[in-house]
Amino acid sequence: MSYKKLGFLCLCTILLLIGCKQSKEKRIVTENVIHDSYALVKDWPNLPEDYIVGMPTGLAINSKGNIVVFNRTRPWSFPPPEEKIKNNIIITIDNETGKILKSWGTDLFLMPHGLEIDWDNNIWVTDVGLQQVLKFNSDGELLNMLGEETILGYDSIHFALPTDVAVNPEGSFYVSDGYRNSRVVKYDKDNSYLFEWGKNGPDYKLNKGDKEGEFNTPHGIDLDKNMNVYVADRENNRIQKFNSEGKFLAVWQNKSAHQLYSVAVDHKNNYLLAIDYDSIAKTSKILRFDLDLNLDMQFNNPNTRYHDIAIDDEGTIFVGDIAGHKIQKFLLVKGE
Repeated sequence: MSYKKLGFLCLCTILLLIGCKQSKEKRIVTENVIHDSYALVKDWPNLPEDYIVGMPTGLAINSKGNIVVFNRTRPWSFPPPEEKIKNNIIITIDNETGKILKSWGTDLFLMPHGLEIDWDNNIWVTDVGLQQVLKFNSDGELLNMLGEETILGYDSIHFALPTDVAVNPEGSFYVSDGYRNSRVVKYDKDNSYLFEWGKNGPDYKLNKGDKEGEFNTPHGIDLDKNMNVYVADRENNRIQKFNSEGKFLAVWQNKSAHQLYSVAVDHKNNYLLAIDYDSIAKTSKILRFDLDLNLDMQFNNPNTRYHDIAIDDEGTIFVGDIAGHKIQKFLLVKGE
Protein backbone atom coordinates (compact mmCIF):
# COMPACT_ATOMS: atom_id res chain seq x y z
CA MET A 1 0.00 0.00 0.00
CA SER A 2 1.35 3.45 -0.88
CA TYR A 3 2.12 6.05 1.75
CA LYS A 4 -0.52 8.27 0.18
CA LYS A 5 -3.26 5.66 0.58
CA LEU A 6 -2.09 4.80 4.08
CA GLY A 7 -2.20 8.46 5.11
CA PHE A 8 -5.72 8.80 3.72
CA LEU A 9 -6.94 5.75 5.68
CA CYS A 10 -5.40 7.10 8.90
CA LEU A 11 -7.13 10.45 8.39
CA CYS A 12 -10.51 8.75 7.83
CA THR A 13 -10.03 6.66 10.97
CA ILE A 14 -9.26 9.75 13.08
CA LEU A 15 -12.29 11.62 11.74
CA LEU A 16 -14.52 8.62 12.41
CA LEU A 17 -13.29 8.36 16.00
CA ILE A 18 -13.83 12.08 16.57
CA GLY A 19 -17.34 11.85 15.10
CA CYS A 20 -18.21 8.93 17.36
CA LYS A 21 -16.92 10.79 20.40
CA GLN A 22 -18.93 13.91 19.55
CA SER A 23 -22.02 11.82 18.89
CA LYS A 24 -21.61 10.14 22.26
CA GLU A 25 -21.11 13.49 24.00
CA LYS A 26 -24.23 14.91 22.35
CA ARG A 27 -26.22 11.89 23.43
CA ILE A 28 -25.03 12.29 27.02
CA VAL A 29 -25.99 15.98 27.07
CA THR A 30 -29.44 15.21 25.70
CA GLU A 31 -30.05 12.49 28.26
CA ASN A 32 -29.25 14.90 31.12
CA VAL A 33 -31.62 17.71 30.08
CA ILE A 34 -34.03 18.55 32.93
CA HIS A 35 -37.67 18.99 31.91
CA ASP A 36 -40.23 20.69 34.14
CA SER A 37 -43.91 19.87 33.81
CA TYR A 38 -47.20 21.18 35.15
CA ALA A 39 -50.01 19.17 36.75
CA LEU A 40 -53.65 20.27 36.70
CA VAL A 41 -55.15 20.53 40.19
CA LYS A 42 -58.52 18.78 40.04
CA ASP A 43 -61.56 20.01 41.96
CA TRP A 44 -60.11 23.51 42.28
CA PRO A 45 -61.51 26.08 42.90
CA ASN A 46 -64.03 25.07 45.57
CA LEU A 47 -66.90 27.40 44.70
CA PRO A 48 -70.47 27.39 46.06
CA GLU A 49 -72.87 25.30 43.99
CA ASP A 50 -74.99 28.33 43.14
CA TYR A 51 -72.03 30.52 42.15
CA ILE A 52 -71.95 31.46 38.49
CA VAL A 53 -68.54 31.54 36.84
CA GLY A 54 -68.99 33.69 33.77
CA MET A 55 -65.94 34.56 31.71
CA PRO A 56 -62.84 34.91 33.91
CA THR A 57 -61.21 37.55 31.75
CA GLY A 58 -58.57 38.96 34.13
CA LEU A 59 -56.35 37.27 36.74
CA ALA A 60 -53.62 38.40 39.13
CA ILE A 61 -51.93 37.31 42.36
CA ASN A 62 -52.22 39.51 45.46
CA SER A 63 -49.63 40.05 48.22
CA LYS A 64 -50.94 37.06 50.17
CA GLY A 65 -50.50 34.72 47.22
CA ASN A 66 -54.23 34.41 46.53
CA ILE A 67 -55.78 34.76 43.09
CA VAL A 68 -58.00 37.74 42.21
CA VAL A 69 -60.37 37.24 39.27
CA PHE A 70 -62.30 39.66 37.07
CA ASN A 71 -65.36 37.50 36.40
CA ARG A 72 -67.46 38.84 33.51
CA THR A 73 -70.94 37.40 33.99
CA ARG A 74 -72.39 38.55 30.68
CA PRO A 75 -71.42 37.53 27.12
CA TRP A 76 -69.17 39.73 25.01
CA SER A 77 -70.96 42.35 22.98
CA PHE A 78 -70.05 45.71 21.54
CA PRO A 79 -71.58 48.09 22.07
CA PRO A 80 -72.36 46.60 25.49
CA PRO A 81 -75.69 46.84 27.33
CA GLU A 82 -76.25 50.19 29.01
CA GLU A 83 -77.04 48.68 32.41
CA LYS A 84 -74.09 47.85 34.64
CA ILE A 85 -73.62 44.27 35.85
CA LYS A 86 -75.47 43.49 39.08
CA ASN A 87 -73.16 40.66 40.21
CA ASN A 88 -70.05 40.94 42.35
CA ILE A 89 -67.53 40.86 39.54
CA ILE A 90 -64.19 40.84 41.39
CA ILE A 91 -63.53 37.77 43.55
CA THR A 92 -60.54 36.72 45.65
CA ILE A 93 -59.94 32.96 45.84
CA ASP A 94 -57.78 31.20 48.42
CA ASN A 95 -54.78 29.69 46.63
CA GLU A 96 -54.88 26.46 48.65
CA THR A 97 -58.53 25.76 49.46
CA GLY A 98 -60.05 27.32 46.35
CA LYS A 99 -62.75 29.02 48.43
CA ILE A 100 -63.95 32.56 47.81
CA LEU A 101 -62.50 34.93 50.39
CA LYS A 102 -64.00 38.17 49.13
CA SER A 103 -66.29 39.39 46.34
CA TRP A 104 -67.34 42.87 45.31
CA GLY A 105 -67.96 45.05 42.26
CA THR A 106 -71.72 45.06 41.75
CA ASP A 107 -73.09 47.96 39.69
CA LEU A 108 -69.62 49.14 38.65
CA PHE A 109 -68.82 47.56 35.29
CA LEU A 110 -70.21 47.16 31.78
CA MET A 111 -67.77 44.81 30.02
CA PRO A 112 -64.89 43.67 32.27
CA HIS A 113 -61.60 42.78 30.61
CA GLY A 114 -58.11 43.00 32.17
CA LEU A 115 -56.97 42.95 35.80
CA GLU A 116 -53.59 43.79 37.38
CA ILE A 117 -52.39 44.04 41.00
CA ASP A 118 -49.66 46.59 41.69
CA TRP A 119 -46.79 46.57 44.20
CA ASP A 120 -49.03 48.17 46.86
CA ASN A 121 -51.73 45.50 46.43
CA ASN A 122 -54.07 47.86 44.57
CA ILE A 123 -56.31 46.34 41.91
CA TRP A 124 -56.33 47.87 38.42
CA VAL A 125 -58.93 46.89 35.82
CA THR A 126 -59.88 47.78 32.27
CA ASP A 127 -63.47 47.89 31.05
CA VAL A 128 -63.95 47.78 27.27
CA GLY A 129 -67.54 49.03 27.66
CA LEU A 130 -66.79 51.93 29.97
CA GLN A 131 -63.62 52.82 27.97
CA GLN A 132 -61.87 53.30 31.27
CA VAL A 133 -58.96 52.18 33.43
CA LEU A 134 -59.95 51.98 37.10
CA LYS A 135 -57.78 51.58 40.21
CA PHE A 136 -59.17 50.25 43.51
CA ASN A 137 -57.60 49.41 46.83
CA SER A 138 -57.87 45.80 48.02
CA ASP A 139 -61.17 46.60 49.76
CA GLY A 140 -62.80 47.86 46.57
CA GLU A 141 -62.53 51.60 47.19
CA LEU A 142 -62.04 53.56 43.96
CA LEU A 143 -58.70 55.40 43.98
CA ASN A 144 -58.10 56.42 40.40
CA MET A 145 -59.92 56.60 37.08
CA LEU A 146 -58.72 57.32 33.54
CA GLY A 147 -60.92 57.79 30.52
CA GLU A 148 -64.38 59.23 30.04
CA GLU A 149 -67.16 56.77 30.77
CA THR A 150 -68.50 55.09 27.57
CA ILE A 151 -66.74 57.66 25.34
CA LEU A 152 -64.31 56.21 22.80
CA GLY A 153 -61.32 58.42 22.09
CA TYR A 154 -57.93 58.65 20.43
CA ASP A 155 -55.98 61.10 22.59
CA SER A 156 -54.04 61.05 25.87
CA ILE A 157 -57.13 61.03 28.11
CA HIS A 158 -59.44 58.70 26.17
CA PHE A 159 -59.30 55.02 25.23
CA ALA A 160 -60.95 52.79 22.67
CA LEU A 161 -61.58 49.36 24.23
CA PRO A 162 -58.53 49.21 26.56
CA THR A 163 -57.44 45.68 27.40
CA ASP A 164 -54.82 45.56 30.18
CA VAL A 165 -52.52 47.45 32.57
CA ALA A 166 -48.95 46.95 33.83
CA VAL A 167 -47.63 48.99 36.77
CA ASN A 168 -44.05 49.92 37.74
CA PRO A 169 -42.98 49.80 41.41
CA GLU A 170 -42.67 53.60 41.53
CA GLY A 171 -46.22 54.04 40.23
CA SER A 172 -45.96 54.80 36.51
CA PHE A 173 -47.99 52.45 34.34
CA TYR A 174 -48.69 51.22 30.83
CA VAL A 175 -52.10 50.68 29.23
CA SER A 176 -52.63 48.38 26.25
CA ASP A 177 -55.31 50.16 24.23
CA GLY A 178 -56.57 47.79 22.70
CA TYR A 179 -59.18 46.59 20.20
CA ARG A 180 -59.55 49.90 18.38
CA ASN A 181 -56.43 52.01 18.96
CA SER A 182 -53.82 49.20 18.90
CA ARG A 183 -51.30 51.20 20.93
CA VAL A 184 -49.49 51.11 24.27
CA VAL A 185 -49.61 54.28 26.37
CA LYS A 186 -47.39 55.16 29.34
CA TYR A 187 -48.47 57.46 32.19
CA ASP A 188 -46.60 58.66 35.28
CA LYS A 189 -47.85 57.99 38.81
CA ASP A 190 -49.97 61.17 38.67
CA ASN A 191 -51.81 60.09 35.49
CA SER A 192 -49.83 62.48 33.29
CA TYR A 193 -49.38 61.23 29.73
CA LEU A 194 -45.74 60.42 28.89
CA PHE A 195 -45.66 58.76 25.46
CA GLU A 196 -47.15 55.99 23.34
CA TRP A 197 -46.27 53.63 20.52
CA GLY A 198 -48.31 51.69 18.01
CA LYS A 199 -51.18 53.37 16.20
CA ASN A 200 -54.39 55.16 17.10
CA GLY A 201 -57.06 57.22 15.42
CA PRO A 202 -60.74 57.36 14.49
CA ASP A 203 -60.44 54.75 11.71
CA TYR A 204 -59.57 51.68 13.76
CA LYS A 205 -58.92 49.57 10.64
CA LEU A 206 -55.96 51.83 9.85
CA ASN A 207 -54.67 51.66 13.42
CA LYS A 208 -53.43 48.10 13.04
CA GLY A 209 -49.97 47.11 11.84
CA ASP A 210 -47.57 44.19 11.79
CA LYS A 211 -44.17 45.93 11.72
CA GLU A 212 -41.86 46.13 14.75
CA GLY A 213 -43.53 48.28 17.39
CA GLU A 214 -46.94 48.06 15.73
CA PHE A 215 -49.88 46.01 16.97
CA ASN A 216 -53.06 44.34 15.87
CA THR A 217 -54.96 44.27 19.17
CA PRO A 218 -52.44 44.53 22.04
CA HIS A 219 -54.37 42.28 24.41
CA GLY A 220 -52.12 41.65 27.44
CA ILE A 221 -49.09 43.38 28.94
CA ASP A 222 -46.55 42.76 31.72
CA LEU A 223 -43.15 43.94 32.98
CA ASP A 224 -39.99 42.18 34.14
CA LYS A 225 -37.61 43.26 36.94
CA ASN A 226 -35.72 45.50 34.50
CA MET A 227 -38.99 47.18 33.52
CA ASN A 228 -38.92 45.75 30.02
CA VAL A 229 -42.40 45.59 28.52
CA TYR A 230 -43.90 42.39 27.06
CA VAL A 231 -47.00 42.73 24.90
CA ALA A 232 -49.33 39.96 23.74
CA ASP A 233 -50.01 41.20 20.19
CA ARG A 234 -53.13 39.07 19.81
CA GLU A 235 -54.17 39.20 16.16
CA ASN A 236 -50.56 39.32 14.95
CA ASN A 237 -50.18 36.12 17.01
CA ARG A 238 -46.90 37.14 18.59
CA ILE A 239 -45.13 38.52 21.66
CA GLN A 240 -43.17 41.76 21.37
CA LYS A 241 -40.58 42.89 23.92
CA PHE A 242 -39.65 46.56 24.46
CA ASN A 243 -37.55 48.51 26.92
CA SER A 244 -39.20 50.93 29.35
CA GLU A 245 -39.14 53.70 26.72
CA GLY A 246 -40.93 51.61 24.10
CA LYS A 247 -37.85 50.69 22.07
CA PHE A 248 -38.30 47.39 20.27
CA LEU A 249 -36.01 44.61 21.58
CA ALA A 250 -37.31 41.24 20.38
CA VAL A 251 -40.26 39.32 18.95
CA TRP A 252 -41.51 35.76 19.11
CA GLN A 253 -43.83 34.72 16.28
CA ASN A 254 -46.30 31.94 17.05
CA LYS A 255 -46.66 29.50 14.16
CA SER A 256 -48.78 26.78 15.75
CA ALA A 257 -52.02 28.66 16.59
CA HIS A 258 -53.96 31.73 15.49
CA GLN A 259 -54.09 34.20 18.38
CA LEU A 260 -51.83 35.02 21.33
CA TYR A 261 -53.92 36.29 24.22
CA SER A 262 -51.85 37.19 27.26
CA VAL A 263 -48.46 37.19 28.98
CA ALA A 264 -47.27 37.06 32.61
CA VAL A 265 -43.76 37.33 34.03
CA ASP A 266 -42.54 34.86 36.66
CA HIS A 267 -40.34 37.30 38.61
CA LYS A 268 -38.84 34.67 40.90
CA ASN A 269 -37.65 32.29 38.19
CA ASN A 270 -37.27 34.80 35.32
CA TYR A 271 -39.72 33.11 32.98
CA LEU A 272 -42.35 34.57 30.71
CA LEU A 273 -45.63 32.65 30.49
CA ALA A 274 -48.09 33.09 27.64
CA ILE A 275 -51.33 31.60 26.31
CA ASP A 276 -52.55 31.20 22.75
CA TYR A 277 -55.69 29.95 21.01
CA ASP A 278 -56.16 27.71 17.98
CA SER A 279 -59.49 28.74 16.48
CA ILE A 280 -59.76 25.58 14.35
CA ALA A 281 -58.84 22.99 16.98
CA LYS A 282 -60.68 25.01 19.67
CA THR A 283 -57.85 24.63 22.12
CA SER A 284 -55.29 26.72 24.00
CA LYS A 285 -51.64 26.19 24.86
CA ILE A 286 -49.63 27.41 27.82
CA LEU A 287 -46.15 28.45 26.72
CA ARG A 288 -43.04 29.18 28.78
CA PHE A 289 -40.09 31.32 27.63
CA ASP A 290 -36.92 32.78 29.04
CA LEU A 291 -36.94 36.57 29.12
CA ASP A 292 -35.21 36.73 25.73
CA LEU A 293 -38.30 35.04 24.22
CA ASN A 294 -36.67 31.65 23.70
CA LEU A 295 -39.40 29.02 23.96
CA ASP A 296 -38.65 26.63 26.82
CA MET A 297 -41.75 24.40 26.94
CA GLN A 298 -45.45 24.24 26.06
CA PHE A 299 -48.48 22.05 26.64
CA ASN A 300 -51.95 21.82 25.14
CA ASN A 301 -55.28 21.90 26.90
CA PRO A 302 -58.14 20.66 24.66
CA ASN A 303 -61.48 22.42 24.54
CA THR A 304 -60.23 25.58 26.22
CA ARG A 305 -59.97 29.23 25.32
CA TYR A 306 -57.66 30.89 27.81
CA HIS A 307 -58.06 34.64 28.13
CA ASP A 308 -55.57 35.53 30.89
CA ILE A 309 -52.75 33.92 32.86
CA ALA A 310 -51.10 34.58 36.23
CA ILE A 311 -48.23 32.91 38.12
CA ASP A 312 -47.31 32.91 41.81
CA ASP A 313 -43.92 32.75 43.54
CA GLU A 314 -44.05 28.95 43.68
CA GLY A 315 -44.38 28.73 39.92
CA THR A 316 -48.06 27.78 40.08
CA ILE A 317 -49.98 28.83 36.96
CA PHE A 318 -53.57 30.08 36.96
CA VAL A 319 -55.59 30.55 33.77
CA GLY A 320 -59.07 31.83 33.01
CA ASP A 321 -60.98 29.76 30.43
CA ILE A 322 -63.73 31.82 28.80
CA ALA A 323 -64.99 28.86 26.72
CA GLY A 324 -65.38 26.44 29.63
CA HIS A 325 -66.30 29.19 32.12
CA LYS A 326 -63.72 27.99 34.64
CA ILE A 327 -60.49 28.88 36.39
CA GLN A 328 -57.70 26.31 36.29
CA LYS A 329 -54.64 25.82 38.47
CA PHE A 330 -51.44 24.03 37.38
CA LEU A 331 -48.71 23.07 39.88
CA LEU A 332 -45.08 23.18 38.79
CA VAL A 333 -43.41 19.76 38.87
CA LYS A 334 -39.64 20.25 38.73
CA GLY A 335 -37.77 17.95 36.38
CA GLU A 336 -35.25 15.47 37.77
